[in-house]
Amino acid sequence: METSRPVIVKRVPQSLNLRQARIFLEEVRPLLEHDRPQLVFDLSLVRRLDAAGVEMLLFCMQEAARRDGDLKLASLSPHARVVLDLTRAGRLFEIYATSSEAARSFSGFLPNMVRQFYSEPDEESGAGRDAA
Repeated sequence: METSRPVIVKRVPQSLNLRQARIFLEEVRPLLEHDRPQLVFDLSLVRRLDAAGVEMLLFCMQEAARRDGDLKLASLSPHARVVLDLTRAGRLFEIYATSSEAARSFSGFLPNMVRQFYSEPDEESGAGRDAA
């Protein structure tokens, strides 16, 4: 049985200004350097988010994508939602209501698609042969 890669959920601090964005980036940088990182940033505590914070989020998404991974956002506070909407950066992220929904979104897509791709035609063709 194939083991899936871990999904890591990180809670973003209340303030994501230049100073805090640098500190947070240093915390998550090792996670971004793994092969195919799967990260969820929980923004439920965010009360202040400025351009440096948005830039840091975009940088993390870019770094994850470079390594065939993904970064998803979850539980956006009202302030974080407004800032991401105003900057239109929110359009670039997959955003989920909860961290658990975001984490679950990583699992199952490819295996379910492969299962669907391989099982449906066989089932249909098998049913067609029995009926003929």
